[in-house]
Amino acid sequence: MQKQVPARAAILALTLVLTFIVSWELYLRHRGAVIDYDDGPELYAHVRDMVYEPSDKATVFIGSSRIKYDIDIPTWEKLYGTHAVQLAMTGSSPLHMLDDLAADTGFKGKLVVDVTEVLFFSHHGNEDPDAGISYYRKRTLAQKASFILDEPVEAHLAFLNKDNYSITGLLGRVPVKNRPGVYPFLNFPAGFGVTEFNRQNKMTPAFVADTNQQNQVKGIWGLLAQDPTPPMHGHDLDSLLLTVKQDIDKIKARGGDVIFTRTPSTGMFYMGEQKGFPRAAYWDRLLAYTGCKGFYFKDSPVTARLDCPEWSHLSPDGAVVYTTSLAGTLKQAKW
Repeated sequence: MQKQVPARAAILALTLVLTFIVSWELYLRHRGAVIDYDDGPELYAHVRDMVYEPSDKATVFIGSSRIKYDIDIPTWEKLYGTHAVQLAMTGSSPLHMLDDLAADTGFKGKLVVDVTEVLFFSHHGNEDPDAGISYYRKRTLAQKASFILDEPVEAHLAFLNKDNYSITGLLGRVPVKNRPGVYPFLNFPAGFGVTEFNRQNKMTPAFVADTNQQNQVKGIWGLLAQDPTPPMHGHDLDSLLLTVKQDIDKIKARGGDVIFTRTPSTGMFYMGEQKGFPRAAYWDRLLAYTGCKGFYFKDSPVTARLDCPEWSHLSPDGAVVYTTSLAGTLKQAKW
């Protein structure tokens, strides 16, 4: 026969747990931590449900991290007048997202596709989109209920962010020398990419003001740039363009529409992109082959002057400028 745990011991254990949680939360807030939602398949699936809104009520965005930073959702919704459905994923290609929407006969709306050349014109960056799409198609009622119950808690506790404050996230920041042949932990500063519930990413004011943190991210871009894989060309490129056009034709046949955007990059990052992916051979050819319109940031004197603090993503203020310019251009074109 098991002995009952004395009430006093249970109360003491609960008190210790609550004390630890409150202390840890207060410590992180004192260090500048903010509410940062886990941008996993659960949040993606929640937003993916919104693509079925009428085309005059919603605009869907897909791509990689740049458009998650560079589209300021409140500004878009105020100026363009439609709900911004943010489905882009960091470090990912939009091609499987485009496939998914093209195959979904219920989607008949407006779609903005962000082109980050090194991810768009490649066979890489599909792991996270595939995971999100699979979760969306297979999620159960229990998983939907769990997400609904979890959101109010996550909205008030900064320590729940698994990328920065889980055991794995914290261990990754321990200054231990990498073993030969082991892919290094990409130690992004916590303030570089805060995810809001609408899946928009933002830099914190502390990151925007701190050139040391910005240089830390530039160092990560330099590490990733060492990938020896040559830019896609020849038959591979032809095949990709054909698949993209087929997907777009399916969406247009249902009454939807698609536009491409090339979001800003600057400094060494932009120079490397232009060397590896010349505009005429990739961006211009993409628009000509698909018959879609595009907004290239260098074509507007306003967005051409924007600066990316770490060469690849806009600050919150820059995102407002870019979003205002994009919304104005599309409204003028009566898209």
